[in-house]
Amino acid sequence: MTRFVLASASPGRRKVLRQAGIDPLVIVSGVDEDAAIARLEPSATPADVTTTLAAAKAEAVVGVLDAGVAADCVVIGCDSMLYHDGALRGKPTTADAARVGWQQMAGTSGELYTGHSVIRLRDNAIAWRGADATVTTVRFGNPSTADLDAYVDSGEPAAVAGGFTLDGLGGWFVDGVDGDPSSVIGIGLPLIRRLLADGGLSIAELWSANPLR
Repeated sequence: MTRFVLASASPGRRKVLRQAGIDPLVIVSGVDEDAAIARLEPSATPADVTTTLAAAKAEAVVGVLDAGVAADCVVIGCDSMLYHDGALRGKPTTADAARVGWQQMAGTSGELYTGHSVIRLRDNAIAWRGADATVTTVRFGNPSTADLDAYVDSGEPAAVAGGFTLDGLGGWFVDGVDGDPSSVIGIGLPLIRRLLADGGLSIAELWSANPLR
């Protein structure tokens, strides 16, 4: 029975998976994202950056799995960043940064890149690995000054890529998305399904092996 391991502390990703019928084993990777990005070439694209980070997270978790889980499991790593006005944005480092970011995003659109890494383990060894990124256009609304202040004060923007959510408080200020909504939350189900199929796994099998509790 193949255990589904999520290499992320993100409650949004876990929620997406649970709503889709899978209860993942959550193991936080602890990857130094800044150090991983610093090792990339200056020419790295947004897809390169997010996919590299996703792979680093998955590989870090593979290295700490106990033998019982590593005997038959699939490890999923993800990373999201917003590409807006020619720059990649991760989580805002301060409340002021979150506020400025929203003032720049309001009434415009950006591209949310989510990198995905899938590593299949059998008998405590890597049997297959695959990675890819998806991009979804996000159209931002124009929150009032009072609404934006309240949103920043909630602390939510500091915890998420680009300083916004689709499935949380920030959803009030997103006018729409063009692409996969689940990838905006942090894990793209269509892309993960294709990667899992490439690794020889079906959703039906994973539903059976990882039922909701």
